Amino acid sequence: MELEVKRLLAQRKYTGSFSFVYVPPADISLIPLCKISNVCVDGEYEIFDDDCVEIKLNVKYLIKGQCSYCLTETKKEVSYLTEILFVPQNDGENYYYDGNKINLNPAVDDAILMSQPHVLLCNEDCKGIDVT
Repeated sequence: MELEVKRLLAQRKYTGSFSFVYVPPADISLIPLCKISNVCVDGEYEIFDDDCVEIKLNVKYLIKGQCSYCLTETKKEVSYLTEILFVPQNDGENYYYDGNKINLNPAVDDAILMSQPHVLLCNEDCKGIDVT
């Protein structure tokens, strides 16, 4: 998904919202034996006078796979909200864009990576594989 900053500036749309469905890379799950479904992305943007763009990004997805303790098939809904600043000059601290378009895919990938649980459990009291 791209946000066309120059076009939005020409139309005087300094604030607004967007929504799209993102297909994440197949290998983005940090939990073994799990996959992440398509990601619903909602956001709001604000373009500032210095062409910096603040984006409030909300990602929602389903992580499915085997329980990290007992290997039972399970799933968990994840929702994550973050604020991101895109700058037209690379400062090494924020996301950089060329002054024309912002490619939101790397920011969405980072939000997915930051929002993942460390383990996927079938329930909070999972005791693991019963070997008796």
